[in-house]
Amino acid sequence: MTYRILIAGFQHETNTFAPSKAEYENFVRGEGFPQMVRGVEMLELRNVNIPAGGFLIEAERLGYEVVPVIWAGASPSAHVTRETYDRITDEIIKAAANEAFDGIYLDLHGAMVAEHTDDGEGTLLARLRAVVGQDIPIVISLDLHANVTELMLNHADAMVAFRTYPHVDMADTGARAAKLLELRLRSGKLHCESLRLPFLIPINGMCTLMDPARSLYEQLEHLESEGLSLSFTPGFPAADFEECGPVIWGYGTDRQAIKAAVAVLYKKVVGEEDQWEVPFLLPDEAVLRAMTLAETAQRPIVIADTQDNPGAGGDSNTTGMLKALIKHGATNAAVGLLYDPAAVQSAIAAGVGSFIEITLGGQSGALGDSPLQGRFEVMHLSDGRCRFAGPMMNGMEVDVGPVACLKIGGVKVAVSSGKCQMLDRNLYRIAGIEPEQMSVLVNKSSVHFRADFAPIADQILVAKAPGPMTADPADIPWKRLREGIRLKPNGPSFHSPEYRA
Repeated sequence: MTYRILIAGFQHETNTFAPSKAEYENFVRGEGFPQMVRGVEMLELRNVNIPAGGFLIEAERLGYEVVPVIWAGASPSAHVTRETYDRITDEIIKAAANEAFDGIYLDLHGAMVAEHTDDGEGTLLARLRAVVGQDIPIVISLDLHANVTELMLNHADAMVAFRTYPHVDMADTGARAAKLLELRLRSGKLHCESLRLPFLIPINGMCTLMDPARSLYEQLEHLESEGLSLSFTPGFPAADFEECGPVIWGYGTDRQAIKAAVAVLYKKVVGEEDQWEVPFLLPDEAVLRAMTLAETAQRPIVIADTQDNPGAGGDSNTTGMLKALIKHGATNAAVGLLYDPAAVQSAIAAGVGSFIEITLGGQSGALGDSPLQGRFEVMHLSDGRCRFAGPMMNGMEVDVGPVACLKIGGVKVAVSSGKCQMLDRNLYRIAGIEPEQMSVLVNKSSVHFRADFAPIADQILVAKAPGPMTADPADIPWKRLREGIRLKPNGPSFHSPEYRA
């Protein structure tokens, strides 16, 4: 029998404390994701390292007939507007109501908050279930940063999440989703067991290139077997609602085996709570340490400007790290990408080789951030288009709009007209900067940059400069979390204003 599978994707990671909301046009452009596509154009995603690409390849191997609807993703930000959410989800619901199919696959993120719903994915799944009934299987793939909700667990037949951060296994996760769908189609309903963790985890502590995350996912894979799928999402600790936080879950044909495996993983995470904490450097500390290390290093010292990460809701325009580099006289240093369309236009008007007096960045509204007034040399101009060559999103065409390289003192700044996390070395190259030749690189990213930059880095530092993406979840002004959850590993417990009263 040939199964006919409806497929769609709708990806957004929502930081409810971020300054900018996600509009429809953000999804049209993609902003570091593939641009919005519909129908047969979705089949081109099979060559991109995203879950839908891996699902399409595995579905072809399994002999499925696919019914592609829409794929849309946008850079993390504050809430998805209601009009945008309804416009995209309505397309998926309409297709589910009008097409004949045997199953549904959705490429979702798992941490979407819209203006009218805290649970973007759960709301979509509930609407879908109301249209297709209980017998049509719905299988979804999720980002490692998903905040998994009870609504999602109740309405999906199976869910599977990334196991790497940086996310280099996105296509692999889509392939695992296809295999889970195959198991569901041939075995009937799958059992599910899940457990919520009692503390929030800082994003920088989730990196799977090092422990404790590395060993946790190794054990997860060891516990899996034929007919048993396991997932752990450390969560996205910037969405202020009750179900924000880490979850471990599993699906399979043997309920007791799933329950036992989930319990083992839960015990490991809780038992290693100390190890999930993260040390951060202040901007001056990070720059001075990087400059000292660079004196003898043969490769760049890379600093993560984690609190202005556009991949987590920042606008990529804070100046704290840039000011620290200038203050301490850093040389052969580069910062990227700094989002400032007006500065790029000033550079274009002046031309390469000119000097311009401008106010750069500092528009985040974050406490302690401010614009940088200075005289910059225009070193390079480009159209901002490139193809990612690193492990993440490998092969994806990217357009961040016109780009300028502006130099001040010994620092080059890659300034863009569109927001994109610095996760691929080619994002420096479009500004005429060869990252391997720099002494110090300041990347507006938290962890994803490690996939392409770790191989060229002598050392990597993490800095906490003023910005909208608060790196330590205990510093966030939470109002609506689950009562009693610890705000970070071994941190204080959350109590709602009503509870405190």
